[in-house]
Amino acid sequence: MSSVVISIGLLIYLVLYFTYGKKVERDVVKASDSIETPAKRLYDGVDYISARRGVLFGHHFASIAGAAPIIGPAVAMCWGWVPGLLWVWLGNAFIGAVHDYLALMASVRYDGKSIQFVATDLIGKRTGTAFYWIVLLAIVFVVAAFSSIVGGMFVRTPAIASAYLWAIVAALILGVLLYRVKMNYLLATIIGIAMLMASIWAGVALPIKADFDTWMIVFFFYIIIAAAIPVNVLLQPRDYLNSWLLFAGLLLGLFGALFAFRGFEVPAFSSFSPILVGGKPTPFWPAIPLIIACGSLSGFHSLVASGTTSKQMEKESHGLFIGYGGMFFEGFLSTVVVVSIAGFGYTALRNAGVGVDVLNAGNWGAMFTKASASVKLGKANLFLQSYTDMVGATWLGFIPAEYVKVIAGMWVAAFAMTSLDTTNRLGRYCVAEMAAPLKESARGFYNFITNRWIASLIPAAIGIWLAWSGSFLIIWGAFGAANQLIASIALMTGAGFVAKKLRSRFANAAVIPALILWITVTAAIVWFIVVVQPGEIATKPVTGWASMIFLVILLVLNIVFIRDFFKSKAYKTA
Repeated sequence: MSSVVISIGLLIYLVLYFTYGKKVERDVVKASDSIETPAKRLYDGVDYISARRGVLFGHHFASIAGAAPIIGPAVAMCWGWVPGLLWVWLGNAFIGAVHDYLALMASVRYDGKSIQFVATDLIGKRTGTAFYWIVLLAIVFVVAAFSSIVGGMFVRTPAIASAYLWAIVAALILGVLLYRVKMNYLLATIIGIAMLMASIWAGVALPIKADFDTWMIVFFFYIIIAAAIPVNVLLQPRDYLNSWLLFAGLLLGLFGALFAFRGFEVPAFSSFSPILVGGKPTPFWPAIPLIIACGSLSGFHSLVASGTTSKQMEKESHGLFIGYGGMFFEGFLSTVVVVSIAGFGYTALRNAGVGVDVLNAGNWGAMFTKASASVKLGKANLFLQSYTDMVGATWLGFIPAEYVKVIAGMWVAAFAMTSLDTTNRLGRYCVAEMAAPLKESARGFYNFITNRWIASLIPAAIGIWLAWSGSFLIIWGAFGAANQLIASIALMTGAGFVAKKLRSRFANAAVIPALILWITVTAAIVWFIVVVQPGEIATKPVTGWASMIFLVILLVLNIVFIRDFFKSKAYKTA
């Protein structure tokens, strides 16, 4: 079964990339290398710096992925393996990849400005203002969700924490070799990969043990520094190394799924409404976009594409591989997650002493939710163990299990930490664009609030505080609400870009799925506010009310946007 499912997934992605993706590039966006990109035209040595296609792909993928394509599908296994997998594949094909590519190319054509700026121009000023606030709230939730995930993982598996810190050192050295010494690209890559392998070995040999509170403090200062320094000091070289980690991990996962020859232990479907978020029955619709975000479709991708990636893209022809292809790589990663847990997740639970004696569709959902939330097997650790067991069941079993687990853990840690500091950089951009009207009327305050260190501190402080609360599933659900709401808004903005700027009839292909997603996410937010939040407020009043206020604000701004979108008729060809 694992061989069949992974083969179908791989075939879907390859066929769609070389057919539908190429058509969008050629006939809709009409990408051309004769058009000078913002990275070259607006070079500033801090944010606008062109990067090689492979280096930029590494940054883009590591930033958009974070822990979400692993954690989301792992959480969604409570419904069985089929529902989540279908959401991943269908979301990738009809929404995610087009959304990412249009956001990237619209930003490139708008001098590297954010998707919020594009929305302001195409739909209206009030819409743009609402969109900016939605994005700022989402950025806070990204910081909270990913720091919570990585902090828990670092506590449970100290080797991963150590390996990641050594990988940071390796990235800084690689940055010096590439941009200061200007070493041959291939030679620098070989040295970088060797240092990455040494980092994994050092992580296993010299694990770093610290408690959750300590890691929260470390994360707070790290993401501020990483978000404020020039992109070619840490961001570009580190994410380039991350891309090689991605390829190695996906290759191991592909071989593991193909040659484990394992039937699935997990039921294909358990229940439409298993107990999940906030201890409440959680209906697959409309809750699924709140659970599986980046692995299927994600508004956060449009923020990265139009925030950091568009400012570094060397040629327009690189956009399809980076934007469209990056989404497909992420979907394939989520497919590997589903296959590994479906095939080996129940065994992992039983070996940890938290499974049931007789597994069936009726008891899987409740058992999985309770067991996988335990200290022994958190959502990320369940994937690590299942993935390790899957690889070990093949001829690749000669690789020590502890190293395979660290490689898989580095996926989660490296990508989540990348998303954290990229998010802070996006927060800095967002604050600067939002504060633009104050430039003339209150220049002193404008200069203070847009300072790259101050602007990076704001989302870091609020997000880390929420993460410190420990309300993981609540934070994850709130992040999913904000994230997928942004996806529907960004896709509608992309439709406006296609209709008004490119004058293409392709706009409806973006509008229709965007509206379907908008309805789903809006219903999910209402469900979350009415069903889940009252229980959270009763047990944790401070963070519960904070999340409630954020969600209500999101809902109000969401209504403002959809009204303005139809009023502006941005989806109609000019």
